[in-house]
Amino acid sequence: MNGSRSNTSLAAPSAHAVELQERMLAFMREHVLPAEAEYLAHRRQAGPDDHVVPPVVEQLKKQAQDQGLWNLFLPSESGLTQLEYAPIAEMSGWTNDLAPEAINCQAPDTGNMELLHLLGTAEQKRDWLEPLLAGHIRSAFAMTEPDVASSDATNIATRIERDGDDYVITGRKWWTSGAMDPRCAVLIVMGKTDPTAATHRQQSMVIVPRNTPGVTVVRDLPVFGHHDQHGHAEVRFDGVRVPVSNVIGEEGGGFAAAQARLGPGRIHHCMRALGAAERALALMVERAQHRVAFGRPLAEQGVVQQQIAESRIEIEQARLLCHQACQIIDTQGNKGAKDLVAMAKVAVPRAVTNVIDRAIQVHGGAGVTDVTPLAAMYGWHRAMRLFDGPDEVHVRSVAKSELGRTPVLPPRQPTP
Repeated sequence: MNGSRSNTSLAAPSAHAVELQERMLAFMREHVLPAEAEYLAHRRQAGPDDHVVPPVVEQLKKQAQDQGLWNLFLPSESGLTQLEYAPIAEMSGWTNDLAPEAINCQAPDTGNMELLHLLGTAEQKRDWLEPLLAGHIRSAFAMTEPDVASSDATNIATRIERDGDDYVITGRKWWTSGAMDPRCAVLIVMGKTDPTAATHRQQSMVIVPRNTPGVTVVRDLPVFGHHDQHGHAEVRFDGVRVPVSNVIGEEGGGFAAAQARLGPGRIHHCMRALGAAERALALMVERAQHRVAFGRPLAEQGVVQQQIAESRIEIEQARLLCHQACQIIDTQGNKGAKDLVAMAKVAVPRAVTNVIDRAIQVHGGAGVTDVTPLAAMYGWHRAMRLFDGPDEVHVRSVAKSELGRTPVLPPRQPTP
């Protein structure tokens, strides 16, 4: 283990950060959680094919802005470190459908905003970053493809070909989250501009307005049968033409840009996932205390006590790993935290799905229906073990790093 990494203590939050965390807690309790029933009722009445945002979300956005709970994910906007933002993001994970968007900290917009903030031109920031930061539009990120193993981004087959002052884009994407939402105004598309270049210089990222001719949103892809409001779309690009000035960063810089975008996004997903685990555990405890079986509350059954204890242990372990990764991002940058982010991206969803699964078991039949939020929570966080890189890719990355590390312990001594 790298000594400097393992011995890094967690920084104490600033007074400003503590105030925002307290404000977020009150916002969640007083506004977001009570709005959940209205949100769900609207979605059920509208049906799975309707991707218009329920009006209550726009009401929550206004309330969050009024309270200064807005764009907290971006240090340049909020003044927060990643470690200071982590408890706020975790609270937003209590209700993933409402709270992240209510504070304008929802994926995939956050990653797209980070990308535009980091690499966008003045014109790109004016046209797309500013309205995203204001919450006036939404966006999508088109990277994954159905016809190649997109866990290896160098496989991407969508072509982005230069034609004078334009790029012409041809290809098929899926899991393009956010593209079903009528507010989605822009897509960031990753494809190959030069298949003959070095492996990691073949790809580029290009801004494509949603209404560009040739862009076809084919269908929404459900997650375990559940259709999200913002959608996970299959999208076709048939000779889509955009100006060369729409490239993000530089031509051939798409792979590096993807890593810059996905790094913070992965740890933000982990932060929110911890909130889901906390809610699942709270539901499990409440159920155990009030449900009676075989003459006594479930909370007095040894097997249920063990499930509760194991859940608390796993949450705390996962949170410490997530916060350690945040601390290294704050002090050493995304590159320095690469291994810890990969570890957290594997460990946190595993812990979260374990906790949710136990909560489902304690709830019995109610746990697998929409009577509780547990089934939907499980589906999303099980999917988290695939999106932003499957577990196997992150495990491989951690192993390669460990195998290349200079050992701290001396070589094994020969047996006498």
